[in-house]
Amino acid sequence: MTAPAASLDLDEIYSFAVQIGKAAGERLLAAAQRRISGGSAAGSEEGKEVVEKEKENAVDIVTKVDEGTVNFTHLFPMFCVSIGFLFNHKPTVGVIYAPFLNQLFTACAGKGAWLNETQRLPLVRNPIPPMPTNAPSRCIFSCEWGKDRIDRPEGNLHRKVRSFINMAAEIGGRDGKGGMVHGVRSLGSAAMDLAYTAMGSFDIWWEGGCWEWDVAAGICILEEAGGLLTTANPPAESETTLIEEARVGGRLYLAIRPAGSDNSESGREGQERTVREVWRRVESLDYSRPGS
Repeated sequence: MTAPAASLDLDEIYSFAVQIGKAAGERLLAAAQRRISGGSAAGSEEGKEVVEKEKENAVDIVTKVDEGTVNFTHLFPMFCVSIGFLFNHKPTVGVIYAPFLNQLFTACAGKGAWLNETQRLPLVRNPIPPMPTNAPSRCIFSCEWGKDRIDRPEGNLHRKVRSFINMAAEIGGRDGKGGMVHGVRSLGSAAMDLAYTAMGSFDIWWEGGCWEWDVAAGICILEEAGGLLTTANPPAESETTLIEEARVGGRLYLAIRPAGSDNSESGREGQERTVREVWRRVESLDYSRPGS
């Protein structure tokens, strides 16, 4: 669960973020409808990617209009508005609005995560399902191809493809790395990937190359729903390394859905077991920050 921002009026910030998210989403929807009716969104602010980042002391506000830009271009409905509020570098308020789907995901530190302001996340709650005992088998695995398409064996594209195959291959295949996941999904939007993991629709999301404005809102929503977020890259001692939270600006993310307990382990233990099984099957990605 995200940490509270003690001196800030989070209720007021949350309400404002929801209001702005809804308004921006309606503008996106209007632009899409103009395209459907034969008009053009070219030259309009709604049809473009708009990124703002404002900083004041320990507060960051990260906003992205049209997260899933390629989706919007092709009228694939997985595009959204994403608004994240960070306090001391920690996502504290998150709003994701997908207007074409009429899905509004919201979260505020300490108050849970919600779909359309009425349905608490994850969707299945009584009880919340534990992670599969043989995860990643029986899991829905979410991943993205990304924009780095350089065709060389040690490039990110090839590393991702080999990792995807490891996760999908039959148990015992790929020199023991076959994960036999139930299915592989790509929504084309990091924000929507995180929201669907928070819902429990995805069990695992693994990705590299995103920026703060892609993930800040989704991280808040995921963590308030009870999900776990850590780094995508497997550490040298993946079976014993302490599983730490991913840095918002780290560009490498592995998310596990909210999980309940069973007779053998707690929900957190099941999530951490799944993290280690994913780490065993994926390759490290190379996404640095400019100037770092």
